Amino acid sequence: MDPFVINLVIFVLAIALGVEVITKVPSTLHTPLMSGSNAISGITIVGALLASFSETFFAIGVFLGFLAVIFATFNVVGGYVVTNRMLEMFKGKDSK
Repeated sequence: MDPFVINLVIFVLAIALGVEVITKVPSTLHTPLMSGSNAISGITIVGALLASFSETFFAIGVFLGFLAVIFATFNVVGGYVVTNRMLEMFKGKDSK
């Protein structure tokens, strides 16, 4: 079987699984889980960098790897911003 088809099927299944998992998370757990997912996004960045220099599909790998790095970076930065805002809510008002 063609490796491109296998990689495409894995990509589509990963998208479907990700959407299914994220939609099942209640809103009260979303922020703490977002904070914990920053490590996973860091791993995604490393994997995307490795995929972008793949010899098998160089042009597609570079493009998809670049997109994955951009999206994972947005996720990491957004996760830290939301976590910081959440922690600010728990600080006392006497810290001025």
